[in-house]
Amino acid sequence: MSRAVLFDVDGVLVHSRFHPNEGARRFWDTHLLEDMGVDPARFQQFFGADFDQVIMGKRSFVNALDAFLPSVGYKGSTMDFIGYWLARDSQLNRQLLHVIKRLRAGGARLYLATNQEHLRASYLWNELKLSHLFDDMFYAARLGAMKPDREFFRRTEDYLGPQAERPLFFDDSERVIEAGNKYGWESVLFNHITDCTGHPWVAARLHLATTNHA
Repeated sequence: MSRAVLFDVDGVLVHSRFHPNEGARRFWDTHLLEDMGVDPARFQQFFGADFDQVIMGKRSFVNALDAFLPSVGYKGSTMDFIGYWLARDSQLNRQLLHVIKRLRAGGARLYLATNQEHLRASYLWNELKLSHLFDDMFYAARLGAMKPDREFFRRTEDYLGPQAERPLFFDDSERVIEAGNKYGWESVLFNHITDCTGHPWVAARLHLATTNHA
């Protein structure tokens, strides 16, 4: 039985505005004002306490934006706005993807473990074709639980099934890493590609993959 290896999305597989290294941060809304007529600073109000209800799948992402966008002066189609957002908030970490492809070729079982609502989860899986690399995606709206809640890890394990070795998990949030380790996973804080490639289990599989193709 191969080990299950799980990766967070934002800040790990997809470049994020919240990276601890300023030079590595990526902002999807840099041209939001000129392209869509919405001030990026004002749009940040959308991510209030109620946004967790969207991530958990308890409130429609489309309905939430329908109600919010007029308050920041947007007069266009909500679906057009969502399409703009999804296309730009998807700058993949190509270095990490290369590593993941090598792990997959070596037989690793690969998964996504992420706080997402249904629309973006579908975009990641189908439009960005992450389904070609990962065996499944465990996300908040699907599970009805968000990281770092214990229920997120428990429900993910329900899908994973019995494990001969505890899951290996990479995430960029210290709170999530702490929760994952407390639950019993081997959880590793991800800030740089070397946090993955330098992990002993990953390094051994990458070495084996290189040897097998030599």
